[in-house]
Amino acid sequence: MKPVIALVGRPNVGKSTLFNRLTKTRDALVADLPGLTRDRKYGTGRVGDKPYIVVDTGGLSGQEGIDEIMADQVHQAIQEADMVLFVVDGHAGLTGGDEIIAKQLRAYNKPLHLVVNKTDGADEVMITAEFQTLGLGEPLAIAAVHGRGISRLMDVVLAGLPEADEEDVEEEDDSIKVAIIGRPNVGKSTLVNRLLGEERVVAFDMPGTTRDSIFIPFERDDKRYTLIDTAGVRRRGKINEVIEKFSVIKALQAIEAANVVILVYDAQEGITDQDSNLAGFALDSGRAMVVAINKWDGLTPVKRDDNKREIDRKLGFLDFADMHFISALHGTGVGKLMDSVDRAYKSAMIEMATPWLTRILEDAVAQHQPPLVRGRRIKLRYAHQGGKNPPLIVIHGNQTQDVPESYRRYLINIYRKVLKISGTPMRIEFKGGDNPFAGRKNQLTERQVNKKKRLKDFTKRKKKKS
Repeated sequence: MKPVIALVGRPNVGKSTLFNRLTKTRDALVADLPGLTRDRKYGTGRVGDKPYIVVDTGGLSGQEGIDEIMADQVHQAIQEADMVLFVVDGHAGLTGGDEIIAKQLRAYNKPLHLVVNKTDGADEVMITAEFQTLGLGEPLAIAAVHGRGISRLMDVVLAGLPEADEEDVEEEDDSIKVAIIGRPNVGKSTLVNRLLGEERVVAFDMPGTTRDSIFIPFERDDKRYTLIDTAGVRRRGKINEVIEKFSVIKALQAIEAANVVILVYDAQEGITDQDSNLAGFALDSGRAMVVAINKWDGLTPVKRDDNKREIDRKLGFLDFADMHFISALHGTGVGKLMDSVDRAYKSAMIEMATPWLTRILEDAVAQHQPPLVRGRRIKLRYAHQGGKNPPLIVIHGNQTQDVPESYRRYLINIYRKVLKISGTPMRIEFKGGDNPFAGRKNQLTERQVNKKKRLKDFTKRKKKKS
C-alpha cells in the first residue's frame, strides 16, 4: 500500500496549495478564502521512486453546523493516515486555534510533522521559533505557493514512512468513472454517501455545500468504480462568486472525464430549464446516463403523476436512459442505480463487428430506403465502428452529405434495437465516396502529344477526301 499523508490545519493556511504542490496537479481549488475545502480530497504523488497518497482536508475552526461535519471528515482522514502534516500560517503566527488543534492531534498518537507555511520573504528562524511552544518537534518552513522547502519537507516525511508495494507503484486506474451531477441541493452528496455506505462527503441542507469535484474509488460485486461528487450547477446568470464559477467548471470537467453520468433531479421542485440544460451538456459530451429523481418519497400520488408527465415533456430526449425514482436520504430505490450504471457502461463500450453492422444497414435500407436527391437515390454501402463511449458507427456511401436528419434517427433507432444498446447516446457519421481524381488534369507525355496531333491530322485529311 502507498503511504497516506494527511494535511490538517486551520482554514486558509495553504493546505490545498500544498496538496497541489505535492501531487503536481491543480486538482484542488485554491483561493484566498477561508473554508473553501470541505470534503476529503485524495491525490497521488511521487518523489523519485517513492509514491504516496496525499489527503487534503477542510479547515478546523471549532464552529457548529457545517464546520462540525467538516471536522468529522478531518478526523476520518487522520485515522487512516500514516503521517499527519499539521500546517500553520507563518504570517498569522501562533493562534489559539493552532494550540487547540495541536492538543487534538496528540490524542491520535500518529506520526506528525509541524509545517510552517507562508514563510516567503521572511526570516525562517524567527517565524518558526514561535511555534516551538507547541511541542511537536522541529517546525519545517515552506512556501507552498512558490515551492520553496517542499523537497526538504518530503525528504523528511518519506524517511519515516513505509515503502510502497511494487504492485501499487504501477497500478493503473481501470475503474468505471461515475459522475453525480445536478443543481445545488438536490441530494448529490447524500446519494454518494448512500452508495458508499458511509459519510464520505459533507452532506448539509444548504445549497453549494460541495465546492470541488471529489473522486472516490470503491468496489461493488468485484467491480471497481470511481464515484465523482460534483458541485451543483446553477444558471449562469445566478453565478456571482468566483469560487462558484470554478466549481461549475470542475463539475463540467467531471462530466467529460466520466464514463457514466447519474443525473440527479429534485422531485419536489420539478424539472427546471437548468436541469434540461445540464442534461443536454452531458448528452453533447456523449456520456452514458442514468436519471435519478430524488426526494420521491415525500410526494403525494397526484404530485407524482404531475412529475412523470413533466419528465416525459422536458426530458423526452433522454428516452434511452434508465430512470429511477429514489430517496437518497432513506435509501429507497438506490440499490438498482448501479445495475443501470453497469448496463449503460456495457452499452457505451460495446464492440461491433463490421459485417454485422453492414448486415443491419442492408436490412434497414431494404425496409425503408433513403430518399431521392435531385432524382438520384442515396446509396449506403457498408458500415463499421468508429469509436466508443459513445458508440460511433461510420456509414459509407454516395451522396451521404444529403442524408436527412430524420433518416439518421431512423438508423440510430434500428441499431439501438438490434444491438440492444441502452443507457448511452449513439452517433452515426456518413462518409461519401468522392472521386479521388476529381479536379486533377492528366498530363500527357511528348509521345502522347505527337500521337494525338497525328490522329487529328489524319482525321482532317479523311474528311477532305470524303
